[in-house]
Amino acid sequence: MKLLKKILLTALACVGVSSLTSCNYNSLVEQQQGVDQAWAQVENQYQRRADLIPNLVNTVKGYSTHEEETLLKVTEARAKATSITINADDLTEENLQRFQQAQNELSGALKSLLAVTEAYPDLKANENFMNLQAQLEGTENRIATERQRYTEAVRDYNTAIKKFPTTIYAGWFGFKPKPQFQAEAGAQKAPEVKF
Repeated sequence: MKLLKKILLTALACVGVSSLTSCNYNSLVEQQQGVDQAWAQVENQYQRRADLIPNLVNTVKGYSTHEEETLLKVTEARAKATSITINADDLTEENLQRFQQAQNELSGALKSLLAVTEAYPDLKANENFMNLQAQLEGTENRIATERQRYTEAVRDYNTAIKKFPTTIYAGWFGFKPKPQFQAEAGAQKAPEVKF
């Protein structure tokens, strides 16, 4: 009787282990880690941008002392954007929306700052400013690239947890869909250009 119990328990354990491999648990873990890593790269690039801003503001400040309001807005937007961080485990629709809104405010403030520089030809010719502006442009491109990689990782992960039969097991193991970046309101509308 004891031998029969041992054989039965061993058989059940084998069936249990094989069912776990068929539910793609390990694959889901790898994909979830891929999403977390992609998110870390997005945050890394946003941090790089935030680190460049004080240097850019100080360079502009030396040339445009009467543009204090614009400089203040950039500084405040940077402070707000860097105060909102999201741990990869807390990636929810609401948290991502708050994060994205703060980053969009910072982008808008930076656009205002760069527009102000048009009034200062000496500033535009300043080597430090040109270098910082080029670094900022490069960082914006890196942000776009990392956001795209994050979006692709989330797509793959969300698709995997929704496929049959994995969808049956994914919830049991705590695999939940991850949020995607959303376009800004009105982004689908082409800007109007007038001459």
